[in-house]
Amino acid sequence: MKSFKILIFSLAAIWLACFMNACNNSKTGNSPYMVVAYIAGFRDFDFNSIDASKLTHINYAFANILNGEVKFDTSGIDNSDLKSEDISVLNNLKKVNPQLKILISVGGWGWSGNFSDAALTDSTRNRFAKSAVDFIIENKLDGIDLDWEYPNQVGAGNVYRKEDVKNFTLLLREIRLAIDSIAYAEGRDEKYLLTIATGADSVYIVNTELGEIARYVDFINIMSYDLHNGLTSQAGHHTNLYISPYDTPYGDATEHAVNMHLQAGVPPSKINIGIPFYGRMWKGVIPENNGLYQEAGTTGQSISYREVMEALMDNKYERYWDTIASAPWLWNSTDSVFISYDDAESIAAKMEYVKKMKIGGVMYWEYSEDINEMLLDGIVKGLHRK
Repeated sequence: MKSFKILIFSLAAIWLACFMNACNNSKTGNSPYMVVAYIAGFRDFDFNSIDASKLTHINYAFANILNGEVKFDTSGIDNSDLKSEDISVLNNLKKVNPQLKILISVGGWGWSGNFSDAALTDSTRNRFAKSAVDFIIENKLDGIDLDWEYPNQVGAGNVYRKEDVKNFTLLLREIRLAIDSIAYAEGRDEKYLLTIATGADSVYIVNTELGEIARYVDFINIMSYDLHNGLTSQAGHHTNLYISPYDTPYGDATEHAVNMHLQAGVPPSKINIGIPFYGRMWKGVIPENNGLYQEAGTTGQSISYREVMEALMDNKYERYWDTIASAPWLWNSTDSVFISYDDAESIAAKMEYVKKMKIGGVMYWEYSEDINEMLLDGIVKGLHRK
């Protein structure tokens, strides 16, 4: 009996090691790239209309952390319920695409306030990891995504500690062990997935142990957008591929974010770049250089992609293309309004970059913002264009 137990534990150890190393393949079906869609449960949107054939993963946003555990928050976001019934609808999409993976995303900008406490001790990390397993099993999910915004940073007024830097790694390790153990116990052919959303700036990099974290996660979704944002009064690209020499000394770009992740030790195959399905608008912009990198009277307000399209059809706006940054912008010289966004041309450039760098693929926020799948189609066509 003792020898049998030793054999079982040895097989479990080998199986877990396989999941954390050689067997760590999160791509689905025949697609060489990941296409990860965040789906906001708080938007008035019919999930049945989602085109699952073009996606590899869906991250349902968001679950909250309540009493240290992963839970649906009945208070919702924007007065909208987030509930298990949504997950059932998303799981039904597997009838169209059996290889599709459905994950729950925890946190986000508004619900990251309890991460630091959850990651603080062995006991709190174990509690969180156990609740993650329970949530996955109860809702028949394929994994969990952590969107902590951000470790050792205040974010939206969150509790934060210098210990977050190490504790985030330990939390992910605890979740990895927990979900791998339950998958082994169930005799699953595929493991449960563990992913994270990461910041695109150097402050995020220095406040995490990305190289170590990469051992425990299946892939990383870089939020390579909001590079100029609701806190910045300089009108500039919010999701440019390359850094422009005309940006501030602290200007950032998708390429720079990827390079920082690579330098930190993240394998290319585990990196997805982020694409925003929304724009940002500045008003009262100094009318020089068609508003690009000029000071504004406001910070960069988030606007829907429908509003971007409306501006494109407005004769007051003219579209410009930044050849260095590989990014478009709209300029309204009459009212001094600047809009940054992604379009077919900039997405095509990003997809060529993904293929050139041999990285994992693409993540985007958020599915319901697209219009007639024009942005999603740009991603899919770009990734599969030879």
